[in-house]
Amino acid sequence: MRRRTLLTAAAASLAVPVAFPTRARAAGPTLRIGLLSDMSGPYRDDTGMTGVICARQALADFGAAARGIDIEIIFADHQNKPDVGSAVARRWLDREDVDVVLDVPTSSVALAVNTIVREKNKVYLNSGAGTADLTGPQCSPNLVHWTYDTVGQSKSTAGGLLKTGADTWFLLVADYVFGQNLERDTTAVVKAGGGKIIGRAAYPFPDTSDFSSLLLQAQASGAKVLALCNAGGDTLNCIKQAREFGLLDTMKIAALQFQSNSVHGAGLDVAQGILTSSGYYWDFNDRTRAFNDRIREKSPNLWPDMTQAGCYGATLHYLKAVADMGVAAAKADGRAVVERMKRIPTDDDVFGPGRIREDGRHLHDIHLFQVKKPSESKGEWDVMKLISTTPADQAFRPLNEGGCPFIKA
Repeated sequence: MRRRTLLTAAAASLAVPVAFPTRARAAGPTLRIGLLSDMSGPYRDDTGMTGVICARQALADFGAAARGIDIEIIFADHQNKPDVGSAVARRWLDREDVDVVLDVPTSSVALAVNTIVREKNKVYLNSGAGTADLTGPQCSPNLVHWTYDTVGQSKSTAGGLLKTGADTWFLLVADYVFGQNLERDTTAVVKAGGGKIIGRAAYPFPDTSDFSSLLLQAQASGAKVLALCNAGGDTLNCIKQAREFGLLDTMKIAALQFQSNSVHGAGLDVAQGILTSSGYYWDFNDRTRAFNDRIREKSPNLWPDMTQAGCYGATLHYLKAVADMGVAAAKADGRAVVERMKRIPTDDDVFGPGRIREDGRHLHDIHLFQVKKPSESKGEWDVMKLISTTPADQAFRPLNEGGCPFIKA
């Protein structure tokens, strides 16, 4: 609670971009990355300052200054409001010489920023937003959608549960773009797998904290699965309240976007048994553990989750493209930088090897996890166990089904 109080108190100052006092310095023009995130709202623990730390770690690991790249990171709080996010993005790109907009959780904000970055021919590296429309009807040649999307989360989590016979579903939906997209894509996966959606309930975002009436509707439906089409603090509150009502005694909960920080925040006594999917988990292999070791010195109370780690992977790969084409050329043409990023195979300690598809979708494996019982955990952050893996070539929507306008059929 103390950490959250401090974050909330700092929100006003974070609404203005703030530069780190240190940066990678070298001779030549300066590249600027603007990390636009939720620093004070329901997604602050899933994104926020730990995402900034992860992006900064990418500069250190790449050795930007030693390679002759002068680069600076600034950040701001978009407050989950498209108008606020759009205003910050325009100011950055028009007046503050920002070359890259990074992260941008909250799909409604992400879609608004996507249009602005394309107009200005800069680079957009999205880690935090889930809407699959970013590589579908709203795709852009200036965008890389790095970490996850609503199609991938639905295919992994809903697809895995359907295999266990969980064939009737009730959907609880955050009533904005992200929640609506999760509902759409989860419904498609459930129906394709022979299941049925027998009920749904939507709530206003981000102004809801009491989910009791919605959970009672789900419980009364008789569905085998409650799918939470939300994220961050909303998912956390839903699970806590579902546990209080005894809902987990009769239903399985598919938390379609429930990251490790939220699991940790809920506690295993509350969250045990919940199923969720992620492209990254700190204890997955030697490379993820090595990455986490580098970050936890700087963020000891909030270890990186998938979205925050995605800020690292996207920034690192961007730097590879810049080194390949030169700083001046990278500043001059954002679309050319993204095209160069697509040509270079991706590989980092977070997601391992992968690639960026023509529509900007970063392809990597997605893993289905189950939250551990307290008796299974060996430490404070030992919170999830692997159930299955969907390989990169199957994890996301096929290219020919997205409807990206600039992709030739």
